[in-house]
Amino acid sequence: MQSTDAPPLRDTTPEPLAHGGHRLAFMQPVPRNLVHRASVAEVLLTDSARLDDTTFIVAAQWPRDHALYHPDAAGRADPLLFAETIRQMFVYLAHTYLAIPLTHHFIGDALDFSLDDTAPLNVGATPLNVVLDARWTWDASRPPRRYGMRLDVVLSVGGRVCGSGMISGIAVDDRMYALLRHRDARGRTEPGGDTVGVPWVPRHVTPAAVGRLRTKDMVLERDPVDLDWLLRVDTNHAIYFDHPSDHVPVMVALEGFRQLGYLVVNEGLWDSPLVLVSSEVRCLAFGELDQPARLVLEEAAEPTGSASLRRLRVSVHQGGRPFAVGTTVWSRPAGAPEQAGSGERTEPVERAEPGERGDARPGGTRPFIPAQRGRR
Repeated sequence: MQSTDAPPLRDTTPEPLAHGGHRLAFMQPVPRNLVHRASVAEVLLTDSARLDDTTFIVAAQWPRDHALYHPDAAGRADPLLFAETIRQMFVYLAHTYLAIPLTHHFIGDALDFSLDDTAPLNVGATPLNVVLDARWTWDASRPPRRYGMRLDVVLSVGGRVCGSGMISGIAVDDRMYALLRHRDARGRTEPGGDTVGVPWVPRHVTPAAVGRLRTKDMVLERDPVDLDWLLRVDTNHAIYFDHPSDHVPVMVALEGFRQLGYLVVNEGLWDSPLVLVSSEVRCLAFGELDQPARLVLEEAAEPTGSASLRRLRVSVHQGGRPFAVGTTVWSRPAGAPEQAGSGERTEPVERAEPGERGDARPGGTRPFIPAQRGRR
């Protein structure tokens, strides 16, 4: 019997050439330990090259679909894939080229990204091959116990620049990490009775209302007393907690900012929801796993006075102080119809039943990166 399972067509798109003829491959992921991932399936980086002491080029492949970072209803790649790629680059370059030990702990203090052109991010018949130009900046390093650094990146798809980003933080040895964790924990209040870190059934909101497909990917929980939003942290989640952590990962806080933002800016816009195009996150302290984390919407402004562009400032608090703050910018996709924004939701948030599951999908040459002064 002849097989009907034909091999995939060879990708005829030439691999990108960058800076002196370096070729980048997309054939397999880099070793998972170099990006601090336990699952090979969650590794996005595929190749890299060092251009000089501080500049690099990195290849990554974004999946056509993903359980958590899935395309939106219009077929655009999830912008948080960009954020996760930046995070993976930070630790990968540190370990691979810059002699930071694999045993060091990375503590981020900032993670930003901005997408200026989302057209190249439309998902097609094959995974999305992306290239990132990167500049590394040392800042207040005291090796070998403490390294301070910043990474600035520019994102290109098919030779077309479409975004930029930045991450900064420190890497420290075990002893210094223990000292920092102990110092940061002092002064926090005791847990107030809410539980975190265990599976949970959401209250009064569907996955589609926060731009997700699956109930278990939701990180918002409504406080039953004052109706504030809490950041729900499930340490059993296979992607948010790909490996054990003693604190709330920055990507979980970012996901909370994204989900609350989606819920707020898309009230009444289900036919053509606004999409996340920019995010800035500042990490001020460690987020503890055994304390409730309250999300506070500090600002909701429209920079242009148009319903097609919204800016939100959100923070997440524990023990009476914020441990992370974020600013997100939301925009209407190109070609999408303008809406008044005053209509009713097709599925109103207040009508959703606890435990209800939703399965509908929610709605040239790369530039040289100028040197910048690092934070910290």
